[in-house]
Amino acid sequence: MNQISKNAVVSSKAGLGDNVIIKDFAVVEDEVTIGNNTTIEQFAVIKNGTTLGNNCKIYNGAVLSAIPQDLTYDEQSTTLTIGDNTTVREYVTISKGTAKSGKTIVGENNYIMAYSHIGHDCIIGNNILIVNSVEIAGHVTIDDWVYISTLVGIHQFVKIGKHSLVTYLTRVSQDIPPFVIAGGYELSYMGLNIVGLRRRGFDNKRIGSIKQAYDIIYNSKYNFSDALKYIKDTLEMTDDIKDIVKFIESSERGIVRNR
Repeated sequence: MNQISKNAVVSSKAGLGDNVIIKDFAVVEDEVTIGNNTTIEQFAVIKNGTTLGNNCKIYNGAVLSAIPQDLTYDEQSTTLTIGDNTTVREYVTISKGTAKSGKTIVGENNYIMAYSHIGHDCIIGNNILIVNSVEIAGHVTIDDWVYISTLVGIHQFVKIGKHSLVTYLTRVSQDIPPFVIAGGYELSYMGLNIVGLRRRGFDNKRIGSIKQAYDIIYNSKYNFSDALKYIKDTLEMTDDIKDIVKFIESSERGIVRNR
């Protein structure tokens, strides 16, 4: 049975699953779908275009499907989709898409801490931790298992590869490839995210293979394109190595440099 406060404003047109809790002064607009066992805390605003998965928790003052902060947006019908088991903490804002893609997507099992912002047309993967006051511009792509520390600003159209870690107080204006740590006042490569990889079951052989690839990319005489050619010619092309090569070859903004 759903528990909806008499002080909440919930549209009769919204689609609510089972065991949904909506607390005092929360607002749920017409074109909204909320999954089972999801809780909306006080003063949260769930605007038109939002689909929330099961077992989500939206904390006080968060705004979902906020109007894109984009001058080209002209009231187009666009969406925000948030997957199961995702927590959105206090005063987080997540914009829905613009006409360019029509959608913003936030995956499953994510934890988004207070005062962070996710801009329009972003694609956020699964199992991601976004710490307090992270500002993510539009059209950003973040792959699975990424950790973003507090007070990070991410430029529009940046891509961040899976299993990477971004350190605090960092401006991210270039792509960050998978499995690495990147950060500093001037964004730079800082090595492998070894602790994170071990926590996720990567053994020493697998980590060693990844390290070998990045030693060629960042610590050899080769430029990036020659380094990738050398990797293809000399290393075993495991799935991890293929992911690294594909990410760098497809980067449009260029990848982070070494210190």
